[in-house]
Amino acid sequence: MRKRKPVLLIDDGNDSQAAALLFAEKNVEYVPYHISKFEESCCGELPTTRAPSVFAPDGVFKGLDGVRQYLSVEHNDNSESESAYW
Repeated sequence: MRKRKPVLLIDDGNDSQAAALLFAEKNVEYVPYHISKFEESCCGELPTTRAPSVFAPDGVFKGLDGVRQYLSVEHNDNSESESAYW
């Protein structure tokens, strides 16, 4: 079993790069997911979701400010899952 990790939805923009850097600075493990993968899959585009965004067991945090908000609080998710994704 693995500890659940947040998913960081990214694109090629500066905010996504900054979000990844914030995760690295805080030593928080995450699963990166490029928004273009949605376009390649059956789901198509995500018109209401913007990158960067964090999808985590404790909520969805949109935009760079949302990433900062997510990283500003301590997360004590001790739940385990067969998947690394939340």
